[in-house]
Amino acid sequence: MFNNIGVSGLILILAIALIVFGPSKLPQLGRAFGDTLREFRNSTRNIIEDIDPEPRIESETKKQL
Repeated sequence: MFNNIGVSGLILILAIALIVFGPSKLPQLGRAFGDTLREFRNSTRNIIEDIDPEPRIESETKKQL
Protein backbone atom coordinates (compact mmCIF):
# COMPACT_ATOMS: atom_id res chain seq x y z
CA MET A 1 0.00 0.00 0.00
CA PHE A 2 2.70 2.48 1.01
CA ASN A 3 5.52 0.73 -0.82
CA ASN A 4 6.08 3.66 -3.19
CA ILE A 5 6.51 6.31 -0.46
CA GLY A 6 10.14 7.00 0.18
CA VAL A 7 11.79 8.69 3.13
CA SER A 8 11.44 12.14 1.59
CA GLY A 9 7.74 11.56 0.91
CA LEU A 10 7.17 10.40 4.48
CA ILE A 11 8.96 13.46 5.86
CA LEU A 12 6.84 15.70 3.64
CA ILE A 13 3.61 14.05 4.83
CA LEU A 14 4.67 14.38 8.48
CA ALA A 15 5.62 18.04 7.99
CA ILE A 16 2.24 18.83 6.42
CA ALA A 17 0.45 16.97 9.22
CA LEU A 18 2.46 18.94 11.79
CA ILE A 19 1.51 22.23 10.15
CA VAL A 20 -2.16 21.36 9.72
CA PHE A 21 -2.89 19.64 13.05
CA GLY A 22 -0.20 20.99 15.36
CA PRO A 23 2.17 19.11 17.64
CA SER A 24 -0.41 18.42 20.36
CA LYS A 25 -2.78 16.50 18.05
CA LEU A 26 -0.20 14.31 16.26
CA PRO A 27 -0.01 11.58 18.95
CA GLN A 28 -3.82 11.36 19.00
CA LEU A 29 -3.92 11.10 15.21
CA GLY A 30 -1.24 8.40 15.21
CA ARG A 31 -3.13 6.41 17.82
CA ALA A 32 -6.40 6.75 15.91
CA PHE A 33 -4.69 5.68 12.67
CA GLY A 34 -3.14 2.65 14.39
CA ASP A 35 -6.49 1.67 15.93
CA THR A 36 -8.18 1.98 12.54
CA LEU A 37 -5.57 -0.23 10.86
CA ARG A 38 -5.82 -2.81 13.64
CA GLU A 39 -9.62 -2.91 13.36
CA PHE A 40 -9.41 -3.23 9.57
CA ARG A 41 -6.94 -6.12 9.87
CA ASN A 42 -9.10 -7.90 12.44
CA SER A 43 -12.20 -7.46 10.29
CA THR A 44 -10.53 -8.83 7.17
CA ARG A 45 -9.10 -11.73 9.17
CA ASN A 46 -12.59 -12.53 10.50
CA ILE A 47 -14.06 -12.39 6.99
CA ILE A 48 -11.38 -14.76 5.69
CA GLU A 49 -12.01 -17.15 8.59
CA ASP A 50 -15.75 -17.07 7.87
CA ILE A 51 -15.13 -18.00 4.24
CA ASP A 52 -12.51 -20.68 5.00
CA PRO A 53 -12.94 -21.83 8.61
CA GLU A 54 -10.47 -24.71 8.26
CA PRO A 55 -6.88 -23.58 8.92
CA ARG A 56 -4.35 -24.20 6.18
CA ILE A 57 -2.05 -26.29 8.39
CA GLU A 58 -4.74 -28.87 9.13
CA SER A 59 -5.73 -29.19 5.47
CA GLU A 60 -2.09 -29.74 4.47
CA THR A 61 -1.73 -32.41 7.16
CA LYS A 62 -4.86 -34.21 5.91
CA LYS A 63 -3.46 -34.22 2.37
CA GLN A 64 -0.30 -35.93 3.55
CA LEU A 65 -2.30 -38.71 5.24
